[in-house]
Amino acid sequence: MTEYWVSQGNKWCDFCKIFISNNPSSIRNHELGQRHKDNVAKKLNTMREEKVAKEKEQKAATRALEQIEAKANRSYQKDVASFQEARDSNLQALEGSAGGFSGEWEYDSSSGYYYNQTDGCYYDPNSGFYYTESLGKWVTQAEVLAAIQASSASRQKKPVLGKPSSSKEDGPVSENKPNVTPHGAPPLGPVLTKSLNPTRTVKGAPSTLTVNKRKRLDQKPKVVSQEEAAALKAREAARRRVEAREKSLLGLYKH
Repeated sequence: MTEYWVSQGNKWCDFCKIFISNNPSSIRNHELGQRHKDNVAKKLNTMREEKVAKEKEQKAATRALEQIEAKANRSYQKDVASFQEARDSNLQALEGSAGGFSGEWEYDSSSGYYYNQTDGCYYDPNSGFYYTESLGKWVTQAEVLAAIQASSASRQKKPVLGKPSSSKEDGPVSENKPNVTPHGAPPLGPVLTKSLNPTRTVKGAPSTLTVNKRKRLDQKPKVVSQEEAAALKAREAARRRVEAREKSLLGLYKH
């Protein structure tokens, strides 16, 4: 049997970054060499340092997040305390002096607002703002009081309507009343039961009032030339031909 040579290829060493022969003796000799051992130790040392640096960075990030959460929690507690204090002071001012409003405040559990039925306004104890339908927005106490005073002043200036006076007290004022035709009496003027436009059809009895077009006394009859008469005759003949041609298309006439 004939023998032939086969190439075994090369093997890449990740630590030394070189190619070596791909056979057991070459691989063993390379791994036992000092250069390969130094590169392996250097690689392991680098991996160990990277791991330590990564753990240190993670610890620093965790510590920073804990500090941020602690500061946020302290700030939140301060905001809650100030908010509760402002709400309690607003409620005390609202219940004590009534804030310059005339009616009593009632708490609406569905909306969480206080409602004054007399003045028709709402009060939000959380923000300290007032709402009225006349303004249509949340405003401060000074603005809502000004709006309530303006509305009350306008209601006071509205004139009071009294009862109408009798006809005996009026006297001559009754002469200015329009003439009223009694029931069953004939009308004062001519009654038109037919439209003034003769082309418009209106159902009803014919009117005795005739509407005729006024003619001029010195008007002369219009003189038509032969060419104009011939043109009118041709136009009429053309119109009849068109009507005769379109009868079958419209379906409105019998053939």
